[in-house]
Amino acid sequence: MEMHGERRIPASREAVWARLNDPDTLKECIPGCQSVEKMSDTEFTAKVRAKVGPVSANFAGKVTLSDLDPPAGYTISGEGTGGVAGFAKGSAHVTLEEDGAETVLRYGVEAQIGGKLAQIGSRLIDGTAKKMADDFFSRFVTVMSPAAPPGSP
Repeated sequence: MEMHGERRIPASREAVWARLNDPDTLKECIPGCQSVEKMSDTEFTAKVRAKVGPVSANFAGKVTLSDLDPPAGYTISGEGTGGVAGFAKGSAHVTLEEDGAETVLRYGVEAQIGGKLAQIGSRLIDGTAKKMADDFFSRFVTVMSPAAPPGSP
């Protein structure tokens, strides 16, 4: 499965880079995330509860950052197991480009799944993966957006 996307974030590239590497921000933005722990500057562990069609599972996994080019981008690779539900692994190439006072975040994702999840059907899995990516980036943009002034609607 492959996905590509782009988001405009109302913050500097340095601020976006810092938050993309912050475990608390990641936990807040990853749908179903129960924990994110930073093991080193290039490794995190995470626990995520995910539901794909009729299959619901807790995934535990490891995330590794490579091709680091701060604050322009990196490759993020991960692998997680969800017990009898199966496994998921993949990578995303993320680039950050300055555009005035904003940052354009572009990503390309490649992923593979196995076990019960692989039996569900690619259309359902692709739809769930796209929704999770959309939810993550929507939450990330919200976290990175300046707070509304007091008294605004």
